[in-house]
Amino acid sequence: MSDQGKGSASTPTGALAPGSDTYKGWLFKWTNYLKGYQRRWFVLSNGLLSYYRTQAEMAHTCRGTINLATAHIDTEDACNIVLSSGGRTYHLKASTEVERQRWVTALELAKAKAIRMMNDQSDDSGDEEPTTQSDRSEGIQGTLKTLISKLDDLGTCNDLIAKHGAALQRSLSELEALRVPVEGGEKVKGVNERATLFRITSNAMINACRDFLDLAETHSRRWQRALQYEREQRIHLEETIEQLAKQHNSLERAWREAPTLSANTPSAPTTEKGSERLQKGEASDEDEDTEYFDAMEDSPAFITVTATENTQHRHSQSNLSGASGGQTNDWNQENVSVYPSCNDSGKELQPLRRRRSHIPDKPNYSLNLWSIMKNCIGKELSKIPMPVNFNEPLSMLQRLTEDLEYHELLDKAARCESSLEQLCLVAAFSVSSYSTTVHRTAKPFNPLLGETYELDRLEDFGYRSLCEQVSHHPPAASHHVISQRGWTLWQEITIASKFRGKYLSIMPLGAIHLQFHSSGNHYVWRKVTSTVHNIIVGKLWIDQSGDIEIVNHRTKETCHLKFSPYSYFSRDVPRKVTGVVSDSGGQAHYILSGTWDDKIESSKIVQSSKGGSGSEGKQKTVYQTLSPKLLWKKYPLPDNAENMYFFSALALTLNEPEDGVGLTDSRLRPDQRLMEAGRWDEANSEKQRLEEKQRAVRRRREAEATDALDDGREYEGFQPQWFHKRTNAITGETNFVYKGGYWEAKDSQDWSMCTEIF
Repeated sequence: MSDQGKGSASTPTGALAPGSDTYKGWLFKWTNYLKGYQRRWFVLSNGLLSYYRTQAEMAHTCRGTINLATAHIDTEDACNIVLSSGGRTYHLKASTEVERQRWVTALELAKAKAIRMMNDQSDDSGDEEPTTQSDRSEGIQGTLKTLISKLDDLGTCNDLIAKHGAALQRSLSELEALRVPVEGGEKVKGVNERATLFRITSNAMINACRDFLDLAETHSRRWQRALQYEREQRIHLEETIEQLAKQHNSLERAWREAPTLSANTPSAPTTEKGSERLQKGEASDEDEDTEYFDAMEDSPAFITVTATENTQHRHSQSNLSGASGGQTNDWNQENVSVYPSCNDSGKELQPLRRRRSHIPDKPNYSLNLWSIMKNCIGKELSKIPMPVNFNEPLSMLQRLTEDLEYHELLDKAARCESSLEQLCLVAAFSVSSYSTTVHRTAKPFNPLLGETYELDRLEDFGYRSLCEQVSHHPPAASHHVISQRGWTLWQEITIASKFRGKYLSIMPLGAIHLQFHSSGNHYVWRKVTSTVHNIIVGKLWIDQSGDIEIVNHRTKETCHLKFSPYSYFSRDVPRKVTGVVSDSGGQAHYILSGTWDDKIESSKIVQSSKGGSGSEGKQKTVYQTLSPKLLWKKYPLPDNAENMYFFSALALTLNEPEDGVGLTDSRLRPDQRLMEAGRWDEANSEKQRLEEKQRAVRRRREAEATDALDDGREYEGFQPQWFHKRTNAITGETNFVYKGGYWEAKDSQDWSMCTEIF
């Protein structure tokens, strides 16, 4: 603990009382290895934990916030608390164990309440029956009418209590005035005293009821006015969005018809522009008003110039030699290696099973997307109940497994002796995972809690892959791949998505880890934001934008990749990706360039110099490079792909029935299987059945949690079958990692531990 915090009080302002949502106090937060733990003011309110440097900052500057509804709460020792949500982790420390326990109790209560509120608002796909705006308005109006009726009943009871209380008092006074024996008189006097106390208490209750009645009537009128205002604002918003959509469609049509604007200006063959890197932590999805296709191109941060043959020969004797010049190498040429030090020797295993190459054609069903989406503006995509008409016959777990389409890049990288050359191939692999999305605008099935998916390609390509849905709110999937060819990959991805009127923003949260067995090189990176455009009118299209930073945590070498957002006014090729591979000292060694839907090339830097200033006054770096070499090239789509959801050759095999898979495998999901067969009406009915079954299980778990809380017992809740929660030593994040046992269960065909979810 830092000296700054020694002896300082960290006592919260008060306990989290029933019905209260606010809890405040001092805690120590880990900042970095230089400053250690620093004293910060934390405020827990409405399911959000925020912190400030001082109490005075609460009025203007929040240093960070975590949503407890999606957070994991861990306790390391007597005084420590670890909060993690998505890619953010807080390491906190209290002064005493008692204070730590108070905070943990407050956090757990706030988290439970936040989850209940989130579930009440909307559930995962189909977890709530679709409701229209008019249905919700009628429900609110009905609630207000019921409240008014109850208030009328309360007023009537108020009058009756006052009337009967006065009558009782008069009767007792008359009874006391009668001549009765002494003993009877004493009893009458006692009853009269009790009646007087009752009258005083009744008057107090009557006054409180009258105050409540007045307050409720005032708020009832205020709620009605607020409801009317919100209804008018929503109608106005819908009209505005439809008008904007029509204008957008007209502009797009005019742009296509204008030959001078639709022609792209070719770039010089020896010059390629890069883009400025965004600062770490900056995300392209944070501004909800950003329209990526209207953005102007960024100012180039560097320029690459291909060296001439003489220059190549001259620099081949320098300390930068190691990459050969010449023509672009084709990735598919078996006798050519991308890098001299990447050993391609070794016999390739041949596939032992012929996989399917087609699925039934997609039926021609038409459905108005706007009729469903207009009531879901601002909601999480995973919480929008949709029919299968907008799906593709694959689950999110299978889509996650599609990242392995170009696994041979990792096989080749595992044989590289140079870590920088290996990093280039890892970067190409990270880009290749987006190539299958360029035409894939359909929504994959949201996996059920506990659903799994295996891809066993051990005999074909030397790897085994397993995914499991480990969380329902927020939806999160864990993925683990191990290859006999020298690498292991694992990731936990949480999909955060928002419908913003004209487009959908899909933001994958979580880190991807890749480790090579022989060298111990451990790479970590995160995915960029995907955006689906033209939701209201026009043809749907998808774009990728943002930055990827790949870090080799063993050598501290890095690769910065930039996915340029599409712009009507840019002269660059669409879907452009640029990158720089640097050593631990920050010196650039390779330039990467290409597009995320086609190919990635690398060029070895032989010389760098400072060039002229750009339009913003920033000095650009000019990199002189050797001829580019092909790292990755997209496979062509199968024949008739446009009628098979634009699936790649790998995607066509993902839902192929296989014997011996786990009972929770996505291949066994009946609604997905019916949809693939073209029986969409039956698929919709089956989807509703599965979702109702999932809701019933969730309600049962909530009841068990409530019973455990009442009995003072701990309730463990849902635990994944094949993954368990661990803290990563490199990133400090707490997430689910593979704990083993699945492939052994498959070998023995013992699935008795699996829960029946279908």
